[in-house]
Amino acid sequence: MQKIELKNALPRVFAGQTGIRSEVWLRPVAFERGKKYLVSAESGGGKSSLCAYLYGYRADYSGEILFDGKDIRGMSVAGWCGVRRGGIAYLPQELRLFPELTAYENVELKNRLTGYKKRSEILSMFERLGIAGKVDSPVAKMSIGQQQRVAVIRTLCQPCDFFLLDEPVSHLDAANNAIVAAMVEEEAGRTGAGVIATSVGNDLSIKAEEVLRL
Repeated sequence: MQKIELKNALPRVFAGQTGIRSEVWLRPVAFERGKKYLVSAESGGGKSSLCAYLYGYRADYSGEILFDGKDIRGMSVAGWCGVRRGGIAYLPQELRLFPELTAYENVELKNRLTGYKKRSEILSMFERLGIAGKVDSPVAKMSIGQQQRVAVIRTLCQPCDFFLLDEPVSHLDAANNAIVAAMVEEEAGRTGAGVIATSVGNDLSIKAEEVLRL
């Protein structure tokens, strides 16, 4: 996938509202593979809705969303499986980790499907993010910041055309934000993937080509 486009898209819950000041909703917007984008929003601005639309979880919007010129409303189940397998690597705000599994097991669930990273590479990411000692700890016994770092590692264990990151550093301090940003930029640079990261205040510290106000 080379390009994601929005054409006058708007969540249905916003229909009828006047004075919408957004650089995304009701606008022509294009996200290109290989480029990095920050989408900044206030709480309730629709950033998680945007991510859900792009990942095919929801379709309660007007307007059009296109992948390489094709309207995603007509995409088949098989098509969406392909997008989620190799088109978009999604880090949801709510993380969606399995609390009864260890940190490594949560990552390995994804990596077993993709075969993308070696165990040594995964353990190196745990080390880099300061949670090497939590590899065998159940996620339920980890702090939310530690869980967020596990979810970042899981997301990086997937080949993709775009990283879609919904508030990826909302529970991280500046030092860990910088580490996550570096890891994302390195992986995107190595594979040529695009990055779309949302935020309500704590932005991922990437060198973005474009910052959009939702």
